[in-house]
Amino acid sequence: MFADRLNNVRCIMKENEIDALLLSVGADLPYFTGYEAMPLERLTMLVLPRGGQAKLIVPALEAPRVQEHPDVFTLRPWKESEDPIAILVEELGAATSVAVGDTTWTRFTIELLNQLPNLKLSRANMITSPIRSIKSSEEIKRLQKAASAVDRIASRLQNGEIQLIGKSESQVSNELGRQILEEGHHRVNFAIVAAGENAASPHHEAGGRIIRKNEVVLCDFGGTWIGEDGVGYCSDITRCIWTGTPPEEFLDLYGVLQRAQYEQVNACLSGTPAEEIDRIGRRIIGQEGYGEYFIHRTGHGIGVEAHEDPYIVEGNKIPVASGNVFSVEPGIYVPGKWGARLEDIVAVTNHEPNSLNTADHDLAVLS
Repeated sequence: MFADRLNNVRCIMKENEIDALLLSVGADLPYFTGYEAMPLERLTMLVLPRGGQAKLIVPALEAPRVQEHPDVFTLRPWKESEDPIAILVEELGAATSVAVGDTTWTRFTIELLNQLPNLKLSRANMITSPIRSIKSSEEIKRLQKAASAVDRIASRLQNGEIQLIGKSESQVSNELGRQILEEGHHRVNFAIVAAGENAASPHHEAGGRIIRKNEVVLCDFGGTWIGEDGVGYCSDITRCIWTGTPPEEFLDLYGVLQRAQYEQVNACLSGTPAEEIDRIGRRIIGQEGYGEYFIHRTGHGIGVEAHEDPYIVEGNKIPVASGNVFSVEPGIYVPGKWGARLEDIVAVTNHEPNSLNTADHDLAVLS
């Protein structure tokens, strides 16, 4: 698997006349090697030349964590007394055009340029993203496993099995996090719990606010499920619960949101421009008078990262393709009053959209 991925990388490098690819901390490294580096001040770097063996430069104390793949890379541990940038320069050899991972620490890039001032740098994202954004059937199975796990948690929320009234947002957030781990995820990425007026803030941070009767509770949560090969895949879901009897005004808002999300999911067909999926939901929400309250893009790609290409947003004219997997999550947020969001992870196929999340889309009402 990793060898095939690196071969695909080399093909794109050749097309773009890139001599070497440098991947440090971040999601690209485990995707292409199976090794997830700790974000240390010590240099970790995969050096992938267009031709020849890849070399994974790691601090010696981190080497025991690396599962070696001799057909993919050679391990080059460096000691505390060595200069890792000098080792990197040596491995680059005569390379003049180098693509650097987006999340490489700036200090290492600057130190590299200090030693090789004529080096021509570009973003590795233009090489790695096209590969990562098209998921294989095995990757979609992993994403489905992660999605099904958070679906079960969402269903427990909707059925009243997770207590809300009388609990603080942070208590509910902690409970969601606990259940994410119990459902087989290896880490919690986020667990947004926003009650009442706080639901008008899309990325609200759960705090001491006590959840009361007769208000909305927006829950957006997800984690990372890691396979035996060391590569993790993410989940992400949002559902809303009303504690008590919802007023007609909120039912109207949620009905518009649900219809918009439904139409957007159905538009996730191969060949549809990403921005058109965004426009479909925005048009419905706008026609019903809520346009100014839809304040973010419709969605983001998901895979080894919770947010990655493709992004479903105005201005992205690239058509979605079979194998793309992304969130569809329109929202309506009325400042100081309430908000709602409905989110599924959707995989594009050659036939019809495949929604990986199946938890009930209706507003859950817990009286």
